[in-house]
This record gives sequence, C-alpha cells and structure tokens, in this order.
Amino acid sequence: MSFTADHIIGVIGAGTMGRGIAQIAALHGHRTVLVERDEDTLLAAREQLDHFIQRLSAKGKISDQDAVAAFGNLHFSTDLSAVKDAGLIIEAIVESLEVKQSVFKQLEEIVSKECILASNTSSLSITSIARALEAPDRCIGLHFFNPAPLMKLVEIIPALQTAEACTMACTDLITAWGKVPVVAKDTPAFIVNRIARPFYSEAIRIYEEGMAEPIDIDRAMTQKGGFRMGPFALMDYIGHDVNYKVTETVFEAFFYDSRFVPSFSQKRLVEAGYLGRKSGKGFYDYREDAEPLISTASDQHLQDIADRIIVMLINAAYDALHYGVASRDDIELAMTKGVNYPKGLLAWAADIGLQECVDHLDELYDFYHEDRYRCCARLRADAVNSSTSS
Repeated sequence: MSFTADHIIGVIGAGTMGRGIAQIAALHGHRTVLVERDEDTLLAAREQLDHFIQRLSAKGKISDQDAVAAFGNLHFSTDLSAVKDAGLIIEAIVESLEVKQSVFKQLEEIVSKECILASNTSSLSITSIARALEAPDRCIGLHFFNPAPLMKLVEIIPALQTAEACTMACTDLITAWGKVPVVAKDTPAFIVNRIARPFYSEAIRIYEEGMAEPIDIDRAMTQKGGFRMGPFALMDYIGHDVNYKVTETVFEAFFYDSRFVPSFSQKRLVEAGYLGRKSGKGFYDYREDAEPLISTASDQHLQDIADRIIVMLINAAYDALHYGVASRDDIELAMTKGVNYPKGLLAWAADIGLQECVDHLDELYDFYHEDRYRCCARLRADAVNSSTSS
C-alpha cells in the first residue's frame, strides 16, 4: 500500500509528542484525528497547535491560507472510535507495554483491516506490542524525536511479524513528510537511545569518581567534542524521570548487561524530585538566586574527558553495526539527525584512527577490568584490516 493526502491519520495521546506528530500530519494535508481521554489535555493541545501553526504563518514559513487549511485538518476527540476511518494510527501514550497492548487491541476492533498501527515508543519491544493483535503484521514502530515538527529523524522499527509492505509504506510516508527515515532492528532502544547511552552514563561515571564536576564535563563535550549541549545540561533538559526510566528500561531489556547499568546519582535526583529544568533543580540549580558555576578544569583535562566519552560512543556505534541493528549509513544518519551529534560516530572513529580507538578502550578495560569497556569485536577487526590494507 501507499499513503496519499486522502488518508486519515490518527494520533493517540495529546501530550508533547502526540501534538507534534499531529501537527506534521496536518501540515502535509492529512485529515488528522487527535484522541486524548483527558479533556483538559485535549483542550490544551488544541490551543497549542493553533498557536504553533499561527506562528509558522507569522514567520512566513507557511502561507495564511495553508495555516487555515492545516488547522482545519485537525480534529479532536476523547472517543477512540473517532479514528475508525484512519489509514495509519500512531500512538504516543505512556511507556507501558500493557497499556499499549490494551489500546492496540481496542483499535483493532475499530479500524479497517488495512489500517497500520504504529507505536512511538522509544524503548519497548514492537514485537511484544504486535503480539496483542490478531493481525500483528500491520504493527510497526515509528519513533519520532522531540520536538517532532523540528527533528528530522524518524526511526522505523518493523516487528518480527511486520509485513514488508507495511515497512515500505511507512518509509515512503515519512520521507514525504520531509523527515529522514532510518530502519532499525527491533532490539532494545533501537538505534539512537542504544548508542547514546555512554553520552550520559560515562559522563556520570567520570563525575561519580570525582574526576570532574558536571560543569567541567559539559564544557569538555561542547568545547572539545563539538556537541551542542553537554550531557548534564541535556539530562536536566530532558528530565531525570524520563532519562533515568529509559536507562533503567534499556538495562533490563539487555538482560542487565553492565554496559547499561543506571547510576545512583541520577536515581537519587529522581527520588528527591530534582528532575532538572522543569523542577528548578537537577545536576544544576535553575533557581533565580543560584550562583553561576565556573569550570576550572585545564585544557588537557577537558580533552581527556571528551576523548573518553567519544570513544565509548564510538564503541557503542560499532556494537550496533556488529549486531545488525541498522546499516552503517542509517547509524550515521540516526546520530546526526536524531540527536544532532557533530558528526557520525563511525566516520569519527576513522578520523581519530581505528587502532587509536581500540587502544584507548583497551587501556580503560585494563584499568577497570569491567565489561562496559570491552572493545567491540567489529571495531577491533576493522582496525586490524585497516592497518593491514594500508
């Protein structure tokens, strides 16, 4: 099958992500039905979408006529049956397998046999979600990144049961929406959230060992690594309740692999209610009377910090490539378009030197004797092959 502007798009959940997805669909000419059982949340979504679309018009990014048409494409309901005529439904609700399975079961009784049912989950198994359906071949993962209207990347995750035609139709639609689709194997955390774990976990490890303060580590990653935000500022921005939950879910999904172990530092922040910017305090203090922090780390120390975190990210990217989570090109696209890394990690490894990356990881493993620092076999093999060919 293929999607056209005549196809109705259903979005379940009117939170930040659901609103963003609905906005994208409506701006691309689809009659879009946004369903949310909480009336106050639905009303807030309606007002915010109107505001966002009007702002696009005011900035000249769309015409006044297109703005009127886009908002006219949006329909709001508290009744799940409002999506009965949809050709594609994307759920963006709470990260609970049981809840998602329940909603998908209800949807299957409402929609046509041709309707594709997609989940925006960032970490749950699409195969497990699909298991709840009588026709699991119609189920797929479509993972947008926040804010959905601005972020280009969409991870497309076929379940073990997903029909190839379903994957192709969704890939074509996402491309038509001006997004960058990457196809990921249905493994824990898919591409981005799997590979990005060391950006947070290794930064926290360096902090917990007393090697540097959050402000030093953030400065290292922005000034030396070229990242737009440092890991601690980014965790505070995302919210520790969200970021810690993803880490915890990934750790469990990987059968408690020590490479993905959560940190006590972040767990304590969550327990204290220090969730970051939204609560006024996280790793940093955002209250008005808070004293500004100053990094006093030396230039070399900053470089050492950046090098350590970057090589851990490279190792994670090679691990994903080694296990066929995605193609080389899609891994590079995912990290540059999904989380705005300054360059693709596989290309970055080549720039540094594959053998130098291997040596750095081996040094860390020799010092710590922990599996989190074990060098990926694919990276080691490519380093050997690279030296042999040269």
